[in-house]
Amino acid sequence: MPRLTVQFQQTPNPNAGKFVVSQQVAPIGTSKSYYDVDEAREDPVARALMGIQGVRSLFMVDDFVTVTKTHAAKWDELVPRVEEAIREHL
Repeated sequence: MPRLTVQFQQTPNPNAGKFVVSQQVAPIGTSKSYYDVDEAREDPVARALMGIQGVRSLFMVDDFVTVTKTHAAKWDELVPRVEEAIREHL
């Protein structure tokens, strides 16, 4: 089985980052948004991501996850944690 890949891409919004995944994160034609851990409780990937300190919200569609971070959070600290959580829970 091919290893799941996750690639971080910056966006025009400095507080939002796009994580492109080598498989679907949401059913084709749908999207999912989460703004707190409680909303994400039924989705293992979203629950893991919302549990990371500094993650404010998620938007999941097709093969990517857009993570919006708090202003104080640093991408160099968040990126490896987000990538690991996606790999572990997808």
